[in-house]
Amino acid sequence: MIYDRYLKQYATLFQDTDRNMWNYEDGCVLIGLLAMYEATGDAFYFNALSRFTDRYIEDDGTIRKYDMQEYNLDFIPAGRVLFSMYRATGQEKYRTAIETLAEQIRNQPRTHTGSFWHKGIYPYQVWLDGLYMGLPYYMMYENEFGGGLHYRDVLLQFENARKYLYDDKTHLYYHAWCESRDIFWADPETGLSKNFWTRAIGWYVMALADVYDLMPETEAEARARLAELWKEAIDGLLEWQDKDSNLFYQLTALPDEPGNYLETSGSLMVAYSLLKGARLGVLGDASYRRAGEQILMGIELRQFSVHGAKVSLGGICKGAGLGPDGNFRRDGSVKYYLSEDVVEDEQKGVGVCMMAYAEYLRARDAGALAENFPEVEVFNKAYDIILPSDPNFKP
Repeated sequence: MIYDRYLKQYATLFQDTDRNMWNYEDGCVLIGLLAMYEATGDAFYFNALSRFTDRYIEDDGTIRKYDMQEYNLDFIPAGRVLFSMYRATGQEKYRTAIETLAEQIRNQPRTHTGSFWHKGIYPYQVWLDGLYMGLPYYMMYENEFGGGLHYRDVLLQFENARKYLYDDKTHLYYHAWCESRDIFWADPETGLSKNFWTRAIGWYVMALADVYDLMPETEAEARARLAELWKEAIDGLLEWQDKDSNLFYQLTALPDEPGNYLETSGSLMVAYSLLKGARLGVLGDASYRRAGEQILMGIELRQFSVHGAKVSLGGICKGAGLGPDGNFRRDGSVKYYLSEDVVEDEQKGVGVCMMAYAEYLRARDAGALAENFPEVEVFNKAYDIILPSDPNFKP
């Protein structure tokens, strides 16, 4: 498949890239590299992960370009790979860095209802993004070093999201909610943002998938509730899946809106959640696995392109958020979400591509794929013909 060549090509370049800050975008790629390593056993992926991570973890465990005082949940997810690095090497610098991020979690400001603020500069705001940014790491720490004392706190974050961000009419989740209702993008009565953004909902269903997987079986009640929330959210999303492409629109519930487009990263997030849910038995009906596979096939047929010897993954929203006012008004309007740049090979899209494809490989190797896609085989053969060999590409 084109995924194999593309992901190795991307990882080859990524491992030597130096960014201007410790960030969640690169964290997505790091998590994706680890997922590919675990799915394939190919040391190339772990070595790329290690090479990149070691530039940010100093010998004394200091995380370079990280500032705890920002209380930014986006700084947390890259730390998920530190647990594997610590287990693999035994180096105390990773253990120290793990504790640094855990300390942020312990002191993260909260709403009055108990949910984490998304960032220190976004008081009383809960974003769906933040559940993915913070909660899987929180669970990993509890399992490894925390003694499982805060599993109920993790579940509370999901319960609050369901209570305050879920829409009974569309069966979708709004991007964000402001408890204080005093930010310009929030509805003055509900505190909700204005629209349903697929990537935000994608973060949420990935968070449910990862936290469910991490929740010990001894916590039967919590696991059952997470499974219930997960299936409900996935079922709601599938109501809005585009029937022709099997992908999802940037603005989930507005497929006919002029300028709306099929967005890659959010679609891949849904694929990851579907395929992982099928593997774990939460989404047990074969239709869920089939839907996840269909998204991957839709991405392969529509969103890849070739430039010379280089394969690129397009259709990725570069970024979208809510406030602050700054140089442009991120107000959560339809116009705003459709004004953000659509790019190729951006970390959020590629990292989640790795995660989703790793789940596909697990299913393939277990003989559990739902169906064959003959058109994709024809497509892959065509790519093999048009892709020249690249002497600089060394997977």
